[in-house]
Amino acid sequence: MSGVEERSGQTHRAGGLAHRVPDLGALELLLAVARLGSLGAAARELGVSQPAASSRLRSMERQLGVALVDRSPRGSRLTDAGALVTDWARRVVEAAEAFDVGAQALRDRRDSRLRVAASMTIAEYLLPGWLLALRSQRPDTAVSLQAGNSAAVAALLLADEADLGFVEGLTVPAGLDSVVIAHDRLIVVTAPGHPWARRGRPLEAAELAATPLILRERGSGTRQVLDSALGGLARPLIELSSTTAVKAAAVGGAGPSVLSELAVRDELALRRLVSVPVEGAALARDLRAVWPTGHRPVGPARDLLALTRG
Repeated sequence: MSGVEERSGQTHRAGGLAHRVPDLGALELLLAVARLGSLGAAARELGVSQPAASSRLRSMERQLGVALVDRSPRGSRLTDAGALVTDWARRVVEAAEAFDVGAQALRDRRDSRLRVAASMTIAEYLLPGWLLALRSQRPDTAVSLQAGNSAAVAALLLADEADLGFVEGLTVPAGLDSVVIAHDRLIVVTAPGHPWARRGRPLEAAELAATPLILRERGSGTRQVLDSALGGLARPLIELSSTTAVKAAAVGGAGPSVLSELAVRDELALRRLVSVPVEGAALARDLRAVWPTGHRPVGPARDLLALTRG
């Protein structure tokens, strides 16, 4: 049947409403003409040229199949059909305004908080600066930060308990999209009194792999990169759950460790730790922002992501 479809006992005109109902701009123009009595005045109020307003009005009349306005040198007067359509248009525009207010309320609620999850190195050494910059842009956004290993960050994002995450591992956890925001290098460090601090040649990768080290826990990005680079690790000398704790143990002389270059800059400059060169192991890594697949960051999360790449 032409132009008509039967569905579930009801009659529907073919095509979507978008093809049959004038857009909001056209309806607002009609309301302005009705209120001001002049197409030119309506065009000025809406910030469009009179030819553009005239063209939009003619297009709406063709779409509806009725004349809406009688134009004359004395002004513009609604036809009977135009008066009826204007009443309908007023209700549509009022509903659209209510929709806009509701949508803005949803955005305001979203923008009032930002939940960030980050693996330890990023949380301790990079995020404070980024969050300070974000605060200058969004002073009314309350930010919460949960620090943990890369596996914990992924779990928080997938459980909708974080809006944006940052990880340090070799791979992106399943269910997450990512973008590289920075690069980092792992380095072997010891206290100045350790024999490795005085050796005259670089460590071999095999020797490093066979040595019990002070390490982060399994699931951390640092541990993952080191294990992959060395093809396996000896049983840890000590296993700790934060970069700060690992660093403190190394500074105290408990043994050698492998840490982010970001985390030990001050200790190396003050000679509280010594960097030990290594041959045969690729210890570089990418630092990534992550979020649930298909849900690109918006609002404060989008702004924070932009700051990390600035």
